[in-house]
Amino acid sequence: MKFKRYLQVTKPGIIFGNLISAAGGFLLAAQGSVDWWLLAATVIGLSLVVASGCAINNCIDQDIDAKMARTQKRVLVTGAMSTKAALAHGAVLGLAGFALLWFCTNPLATGCVLFGFVIYVGVYSLYMKRNSVYGTLVGSLSGAVPPVAGYCAVTGSFDMGAAILLLMFSLWQMPHSYAIAIFRFKDYEAAGIPVLPVVKGISAAKQQIVLYILAFAAATVMLVYGGYAGYGYLAVAVATSLWWLKMALSGYKRETDDRAWARQVFFFSIITITSLSVMMAVDGQTPPHSRVVMTADAGHYR
Repeated sequence: MKFKRYLQVTKPGIIFGNLISAAGGFLLAAQGSVDWWLLAATVIGLSLVVASGCAINNCIDQDIDAKMARTQKRVLVTGAMSTKAALAHGAVLGLAGFALLWFCTNPLATGCVLFGFVIYVGVYSLYMKRNSVYGTLVGSLSGAVPPVAGYCAVTGSFDMGAAILLLMFSLWQMPHSYAIAIFRFKDYEAAGIPVLPVVKGISAAKQQIVLYILAFAAATVMLVYGGYAGYGYLAVAVATSLWWLKMALSGYKRETDDRAWARQVFFFSIITITSLSVMMAVDGQTPPHSRVVMTADAGHYR
């Protein structure tokens, strides 16, 4: 079925994950005063751009995908869809997404999404993924864009809250991605992709996973310290981060099956970031400095 092929080439799972984080960032900034039309335009526009990036990424990665067991059945590898059709599909989706963001949100939110698109397609997919062990780090920037774009669609400014979201989601990407690289080690090795576990070994990747989870945990707390989220969010952030850390540290046990362990770390990373995205939405707060500005605009300070 043609529709199914056009859907598969956009990697729906990635689109859904980015949609959740974008909505979390949007609702964190909205503080309960939600412009539903703006929210719809933001998540739909962003989803279209993400779909575009994924379709183009499939075109770029055809040779790599043919060598990896988990990607050998992708539509471009099997020939179910032509490269020309996938590129055209990606171009149409991208133009539609950027047009929707430009006309319905604001230039900053659109610029954030454009930044993520260029990093993912231009820098990561075309060069860093194939040539550098730091490709994961560069790619993490594009993965952190959706919540920042959602936040900026509401505020129209890149403030401390946006910076914390960028840091938080970039740090989260690292252990999440390294875990995938461990349980898909043979795939990455066969394709010659220089991810950390392949280049420096699984032990080095385990160490990096623990360190990045610690850094991520510290970043999550910054939202509370800055006054952007409340104690409900804090409780979930601390609980999920500690459990994720405990899970990561269990990888040092002598009897550990590295692949099974990495899958657990990966799956819990999804639970962690989804939980935090939800809690940002339901337990966001207006920072004290923002309340002063809002009151001043009303003509009387408190």
